[in-house]
Amino acid sequence: MRSENSNHTIDLWIQAVEQNNFDRICAKPSPTSWSLGQVCMHLITETSYYLKQIHICLSTDDNADKEMTAHAKSMFRNNEFPDELIEGPPSNDNTPQPRSKEELLKALLKLKDELNKVAAVVSTHSGIGKTKHPGLNYFTAREWLQFADMHMRHHLRQKKRIEEFLTGQPN
Repeated sequence: MRSENSNHTIDLWIQAVEQNNFDRICAKPSPTSWSLGQVCMHLITETSYYLKQIHICLSTDDNADKEMTAHAKSMFRNNEFPDELIEGPPSNDNTPQPRSKEELLKALLKLKDELNKVAAVVSTHSGIGKTKHPGLNYFTAREWLQFADMHMRHHLRQKKRIEEFLTGQPN
């Protein structure tokens, strides 16, 4: 996976934060949905986890014989999540609001930098190690990197719904 892909995707998230004031970033379309800030916090947390998995995969040949699920194979073949609302784990209810717009931007920029660095390593690495995704089974470093971009793009649909809500909110 080329880092330009994930750069483009993460830049869309950075722009969304830059274009909104902090009140709008924290505004929730409904009591049970996430704000733009919470989606960004989720992406930062999850992508940081994926980066850790990539580093583990690069340092081992463990689980090389293990496979991802058939559902995951389909997602990777299509290079995207299915176009459906996915019910996350109950822990998603605990996703915090960001403390500030600046903190959110700093974290997204750091994540972009880390993704670029690891993409450069992955592109030249022939490691076969895999780590287990909680629901989709085993991914290589390259697959975790692809999954990170797929995950960020999946949430662009949610971003669009939140921005439609925010259209009625003062900027």
